Amino acid sequence: MGGVNAWALTSSGVWESSAAVPSVNRMIAAPKKAERVAKVDQSTRRSQHPKANFVVTNHPAAKPTRKAPPAKAKGQSIPPAAATQVPAKANFQYDFFSPYVSWGIDPDDPQLSVNLKTAWANFEQKKEVVVAIIDTGIDYNHPFIRNNIIVKEGVKGPQNYGVDFSQGKKSMAPNDDNGHGTHVAGIIRSVYPNVKLLILKYYNPQASGQANVDATVAAFKYAVDHKVDIINYSGGGPEFVAEEKAAIEKAVKEGILVVAAAGNEASDIDLKSNNYFPASYGLSNIIAVTAYNQQLNIMPLSNYGKHSVHLAAPGHRIRSSFPNGRSGYLTGTSQATAFVSGAAALIKAQHPEISNARLKDVLISQTDLLPAFVGKTTSGGKLDTSKAMAEAKQIPRK
Repeated sequence: MGGVNAWALTSSGVWESSAAVPSVNRMIAAPKKAERVAKVDQSTRRSQHPKANFVVTNHPAAKPTRKAPPAKAKGQSIPPAAATQVPAKANFQYDFFSPYVSWGIDPDDPQLSVNLKTAWANFEQKKEVVVAIIDTGIDYNHPFIRNNIIVKEGVKGPQNYGVDFSQGKKSMAPNDDNGHGTHVAGIIRSVYPNVKLLILKYYNPQASGQANVDATVAAFKYAVDHKVDIINYSGGGPEFVAEEKAAIEKAVKEGILVVAAAGNEASDIDLKSNNYFPASYGLSNIIAVTAYNQQLNIMPLSNYGKHSVHLAAPGHRIRSSFPNGRSGYLTGTSQATAFVSGAAALIKAQHPEISNARLKDVLISQTDLLPAFVGKTTSGGKLDTSKAMAEAKQIPRK
């Protein structure tokens, strides 16, 4: 991602920088003003990654600050979390004290979190669900997510753990030298520990905005051609891209749900001048997600839209996995999007016959309604996984 400076390691073991981190070409959630954290080619789309302040910690107790870590910050690794083992049918015995999870999945705080306790308690896996993450790559050896990674070609290994489209030609080692993709993957896994992750890297900080858009389109096509269940895209930009829209339209026919970030420009994307794609394509298989904070307010940096943004999910100071075995805090609609992808995967795993249209409907219709969200989203609420899971049992399936 480029453009980071003034880095320092604090006494608490947290990498901090008051400088903005570049946004990724074809944004991945980078705010517009003081909290902008990733902005690489402003003239072209795909320039928004670690949207908001982000912090890399060397131990789970570290407090988040409004800072961002260098791509290859030094620091001690965190030992593997007490990973939750989820058999085909079982209650989730989740260790909320894992250094890689956040307040967004706290099972004992349904009002603030995405309300997972009942969904976890009654969960019965009937299908393996694959979520394609189109992002900055992955830390293949990270203890929190390494067992969730799958490949569609060959045998998984250190040189084959996804697909990297970011270099102009396809390779099979999508290493995350940014951190954003590893962070997003950890959030999805925190919601549904048995999820399978197909890693597709599009971002190259040295490439032009157009090259990153081309890589994005290639990643979408790959995910659709390999018939994944869900695509998580925590990025976007102001330009309409016909090839991208066509790839997502093909995903409709393949029964693939696309969960997309609403963006971090503090704008009403109902207005044509503020459109943020792919969230603004308005296709039937897209869920557009904004972010809320611990005060249950839509975050000031988050895009919104009464007619075009569907629901909100946690997005403020979210702790998750970060490269080199660490955990880190990130803020933005990128993080919120990952919670919704995780919830969709959990529901799909228990109800494999549910169509993407129905899955989208239960996630949106069964939100936890909040006055502060009215007029900001179509649902007027935040993600409620247990309500959505309960509703999924009642609806007709195709």
